[in-house]
Amino acid sequence: MKATAIVTGAIAIAIAQCLVGSARAEDSASSSDSAQDRTELPKVEVHERRPNDDSRPKLQHIMKEVDGPLITVTKKTSITKLDSIPTIVDNNLRALFAQTPGLFVSEQQSPGQANLSYRGIGNPQESEFVAVMLDGIPLMSDWIGYPTIYLLPLPQQISEVQLIRGGSSLLYGPEPPPVVNMISRKPIADRPLGGYAEAVVGGNGLLGTFGSVSGTSGNWDYLANAQFRRSDGERDNGDSTLGGVDLHIGYNSDMARTALDLHANQLETGDPGKLSYPQFIADPDQTTTPYNKLWTDRYVLALTDDRFFSEDTELVTKLWGGYQDNASRSQDRGPAPTTATVQDDQFRFYGLDARALHRWGRGNALTVGTTMYHSDAPFRQFIADNLSPGRYDRFGVPCANPSASNCARLRQSRSTDYAAVYAENVFRFPGRWHFVPSVRLERERLKIDETIRPSNLTRGLVDREVTHNVPLFGLGFGNDFGHANETYFNVSQGWRPVRYFDIGSPFGNTSPDPINDPDPTHVLSWEAGVHGTPANGLFYDVSLFRVDVKDRIESQQIPGAPPGNTINANTGDTRHRGFEGQIDYDFLAAVDPKTSRHLSVFANLSLLDAEFTASAKGYKGNTPAFSPDYLARFGLAYREDKHFKFALSVVSVASQYWQDSNLDNGTPAQSNYIPAKVPSYTVADVSADWWVTPDIRLLGGIYNIADKTYYARVFGGGLEPAVGRTIYGGASWEF
Repeated sequence: MKATAIVTGAIAIAIAQCLVGSARAEDSASSSDSAQDRTELPKVEVHERRPNDDSRPKLQHIMKEVDGPLITVTKKTSITKLDSIPTIVDNNLRALFAQTPGLFVSEQQSPGQANLSYRGIGNPQESEFVAVMLDGIPLMSDWIGYPTIYLLPLPQQISEVQLIRGGSSLLYGPEPPPVVNMISRKPIADRPLGGYAEAVVGGNGLLGTFGSVSGTSGNWDYLANAQFRRSDGERDNGDSTLGGVDLHIGYNSDMARTALDLHANQLETGDPGKLSYPQFIADPDQTTTPYNKLWTDRYVLALTDDRFFSEDTELVTKLWGGYQDNASRSQDRGPAPTTATVQDDQFRFYGLDARALHRWGRGNALTVGTTMYHSDAPFRQFIADNLSPGRYDRFGVPCANPSASNCARLRQSRSTDYAAVYAENVFRFPGRWHFVPSVRLERERLKIDETIRPSNLTRGLVDREVTHNVPLFGLGFGNDFGHANETYFNVSQGWRPVRYFDIGSPFGNTSPDPINDPDPTHVLSWEAGVHGTPANGLFYDVSLFRVDVKDRIESQQIPGAPPGNTINANTGDTRHRGFEGQIDYDFLAAVDPKTSRHLSVFANLSLLDAEFTASAKGYKGNTPAFSPDYLARFGLAYREDKHFKFALSVVSVASQYWQDSNLDNGTPAQSNYIPAKVPSYTVADVSADWWVTPDIRLLGGIYNIADKTYYARVFGGGLEPAVGRTIYGGASWEF
């Protein structure tokens, strides 16, 4: 709570400074006006269209009001520009989101699955309740039916991370707010050939390399990245190997930009297993699943065309297709297991997103667009010999009983179709007011055809097809006041699509009949705040929010049916409300706004009050899982371009329940015991880049400086320790 008090005090000071500064500026302007003769000049029509100038102070922290075909004015946004912070090694998400307010990271030791959540909405497991994108293209395994994150781009591949809250569903569709959108690095623009090479080593056998070449010649540009990373992990069977390439080629003319991008990644990692609380206390480095393995392959090809028909009219079209394979081998339970379950999830997906922007009148802008998406997602399980190395075992004979081996345990054919049309307009009025109405019409269709089910289940085979149509609406208001301050208010609808598991669970006796027909979960977000840069070196953003989540899907026992026979129904509602604030003060920019040196303190704080307001499972009045009362981040950063970069960041998270029942798992005397709450924790990281020459720099840092032993992830009845102290060092060369 000490950290919370510090952050709250800092934000209060910032608010006071900006309001006092604004009032003084307005009084001064009023006095000046009354003392001078006024001369009426000829009227000149002025459009808001500005050159691509990202140097304006507020654009170091938030998105442009009209960012290409995206209207973000009246929506709360945050950005992190990676060139402004030291190099992030080993894809440390805690470092990546150090200056991002409110985004919760449920940490795990193994790379791959990214676990993010926001404002207590949904379990962070595999980021199922957060839309995560790369250049506006979803990174999920299956955007609609299986919205999980198994691979993220390395920080070296991206230039900026954007976080868009309450209207994000009106911009990008499925999943409750927010959207995390990562922007790829662009080719070097001022010469035909340039490059970057990086090599790092660190604790737990970390070895990483990254190389990039790019350039621009005439109308053409290109980029090629290659990356490799391996680690032994902190626990036995915690090793991992990641490799990948990115290729880009683009053609640029006066009125259009066309680019073709390929992203290819492969990840292989061990799974040392989850622990009970007694095991964690006794030895957090022990391994409970010494033979489990995970493999993830992802390949995406994207074609982007950004075309101007006039100075005021732009059309951005993205066409993409890809393949992802999530495979695993899990040793079966028991004192001396002789078999393992081999699982294979495949996803073949295709998408189209076309958005048009037209600027009109005095600063007004209209966007309209459509999105279409299709995915085929076969899901299979096989029972194999315990140490079978096969990643792609193909057994065609169904398992006759749970103890059988070398047979097919499960087989489902699954597919998704999704489409949306949308429109949004920003109207600007005298007095520096703006108004943004939005509408989006969504349609999802899911289909499952099951031919083999696990032999321990008594339900019938799943043969289901469901379709849902979801209209979404939003309104935003705002006003620019004083010197570089802006108020914003936004109320917007969002939704969470029905997934494959909601209509046809492959693992339980959830009814495959039409009575198991839940609707999508609906979300209504309210946010009101103010942000600005009222003084040199100062940025602030504070807001109050409320999010109502209706029709959460809960599992219910079928009346009169044997125990374990269930249906999924829309019986859960939750309410999430609170405060979110951010401040950044650059001491050197306060003295000289054009300085190339920056020394800043930053802090952000999220205060959350979340509660079940309805539940058929008896959860009314409970706190939803993973809803910490506070989430605070603060730190110190120094940057002198091409000389030195340094960052010290601290994250402090309140204790939180890990399941909606708010109950312990077992009792303290039982071996499977896990307390109802994840304990609070505070962790600090430090990192730095030092240029020894204009082209060569040294990299170094320490993650989890105090080597705190803690956990932030509990899933499936087990907890996973977070990463301990990790020291790394390396070097890079630019040419």
